[in-house]
Amino acid sequence: MLGIRQTLATMAGVLLLAGTAQAADVFTITSPAFKDGQLLAKKNAGSAAGNPNCVGENVSPPLAWSNVPAGTTSFALVMTDPEGRGIGVDHWIAYGIPASVTSFAEGETSKPSDKYVGGIGTAKQSIYMGPCTPPNQSPHHYTFILIATDLDPKALPAGLTKLELFDKLNGHVKGSTGIIGLFKNPI
Repeated sequence: MLGIRQTLATMAGVLLLAGTAQAADVFTITSPAFKDGQLLAKKNAGSAAGNPNCVGENVSPPLAWSNVPAGTTSFALVMTDPEGRGIGVDHWIAYGIPASVTSFAEGETSKPSDKYVGGIGTAKQSIYMGPCTPPNQSPHHYTFILIATDLDPKALPAGLTKLELFDKLNGHVKGSTGIIGLFKNPI
């Protein structure tokens, strides 16, 4: 009888570990600079001459992703502030990121790169544009959405807006994941 109990306990342990392994295989995006739902650093905020709300250095945070869905050939990455201007602000649109790319270093997307095709955000820029949250407001939610696609990295032209990109990705999405960084103007 003891042998059956040990066998059942071992099987239960194996099933528990198998369930844990499956949970660990979820497509995720993370940053060593901030945890999901926590504040971005001041250096990640925008730096635009003439805009007193841009109090940072426009240094893009490092991002990394893992457990990419099968069949992925490229990624798209969108950073949006849904509270910005009351209708939302698209801070960064990037796509054509080859499946071999699984991270961006700190500051890497604050300038053009051959690792991605730049779309056009609300500020008409094709690179990362950090938060420029007005003072005396609750923290805004800066949502980084990573989309795995089956499109060739060179399939889409440069300069697409978020809506144009989403239209072209229709039917080509293998999976998506996101992370939210908060920012509150310290002034």
